Amino acid sequence: MQDYNYVWANCFEITLELSCCKYPPSSELQQEWENNRESLLAFIEKVHIGVKGFVRDAVTGAGLENATIVVAGIAHNITAGK
Repeated sequence: MQDYNYVWANCFEITLELSCCKYPPSSELQQEWENNRESLLAFIEKVHIGVKGFVRDAVTGAGLENATIVVAGIAHNITAGK
């Protein structure tokens, strides 16, 4: 699903695995949080780095649907929505 969303929905999803144990006992959850807290918070701080906004006509200011956004050096174009 992550690959599909990236290619077709301009959505970048991730999976975070905090331990090798899929179902840790509840008694260990606090320690897992402590082990991963700083890394998770640092990741959250970086989530909104990049370009975001609306694609508008330079003359009228109207929103442009299906505009292709191309960034040199990145082999993945983004298409604006409605």
